[in-house]
Amino acid sequence: MLHELTSNPLFGLMLSIFVFLAARRLAARVKLPILNPLIVSILVVILILKLTGISYEDYYVGGGMLNMLIAPATVSLAIPLYQSFHLLKHHARSILAGIFAGTLVSTLTTASLSVLFHYNQELMASILPKSVTTAIAIEISAKMGGITTVTIIVVIITGIIGAMFGPTVLKWSKVEEPVAKGIALGTSAHAIGTSKAMEMGKVEGAMSGLAIGVTGLVTVFVAPLVLHLFSSLL
Repeated sequence: MLHELTSNPLFGLMLSIFVFLAARRLAARVKLPILNPLIVSILVVILILKLTGISYEDYYVGGGMLNMLIAPATVSLAIPLYQSFHLLKHHARSILAGIFAGTLVSTLTTASLSVLFHYNQELMASILPKSVTTAIAIEISAKMGGITTVTIIVVIITGIIGAMFGPTVLKWSKVEEPVAKGIALGTSAHAIGTSKAMEMGKVEGAMSGLAIGVTGLVTVFVAPLVLHLFSSLL
């Protein structure tokens, strides 16, 4: 009886939605960065599956349906970008320079840490595209011979950490320009960071959405080059 219930596509879907909405309400009441709705939802769902003995396969029958929304959700970020297009034209050079610099620093730092901790080439390829959105990161990782499962995990962790601590780092760094805040969050923490940027303001959200696409494009070219340069050091 339980298996028939949990294997129904609606089970995983409704569980994911209900837990996330509850986590959002908790985050709204308790203003702590660590209580990010996404990370709380992940931990709660894992706990429920462990305590009830429900298999991940049964849960994913419905939970996986949410994956279909990744692409349209990413495309929808173009709406706030269109509304702030005048800012893009005015700050074009600064925006592109900031995104390129952020992407280059991210990939070089990741590669350096991979060498430091003696990762093999496959693992390095898996984590290099950690700062781009999942759909793009999977393709980059696969082309470089990485493990896509590891890539997904690293991308999620990167986004959560960026959304949790990014605003605090920007505050400590005394970054007050909305355009700069949005570019920083989008370049370093992709879609999850963008969701936080949109909470901060329309300009921040629009610039962060722009950064997702440009960062993905730059990473397509930069990541393989960095992998090639550092692979001899592994």
